[in-house]
Amino acid sequence: MPRNTLTHLDADGRPAMVDVSGKTATPREALATCRVRFPAEVARQLKRNGLRSAKGGIVDTAIIAGTMAVKRTHELIPFCHPLPIDGCRLNVEWDGDKALRIDCQVRTTHRTGVEMEALTGATVAALTVYDMCKALSHAIVLGPAKLVGKRGGKRDVGQV
Repeated sequence: MPRNTLTHLDADGRPAMVDVSGKTATPREALATCRVRFPAEVARQLKRNGLRSAKGGIVDTAIIAGTMAVKRTHELIPFCHPLPIDGCRLNVEWDGDKALRIDCQVRTTHRTGVEMEALTGATVAALTVYDMCKALSHAIVLGPAKLVGKRGGKRDVGQV
């Protein structure tokens, strides 16, 4: 199939899940990132409080939510295959004075990749940070969310 062809459409242009039954199971890995930008005063307050809000530990809660989202991506994105997740790591750290960077790295050995799982984990973790901090400000901005890299399958992209 040419690279510029949408894979989730059948020959008649109707939505369809990709058939991966003919592919070989190989190790696959993906890394995605999402940023959460805070107004300056909110960032200062979060740093003073050790990234804790009235709802609890922000980083720990975001990591749990991101991990749960990775495992349930196939329930959220219509044409994602349910995958056995061999590994999932989320990292949340300050990126400058006013932003958190959330990285989500996912691994599997399967016939299809885990890009959507990594993107889902990073963005749900970011949404969780927003939810835990929205009492401080609704001017919190999420994004960009992006795939940093993937390994395995037909081609490798970026860095994992």
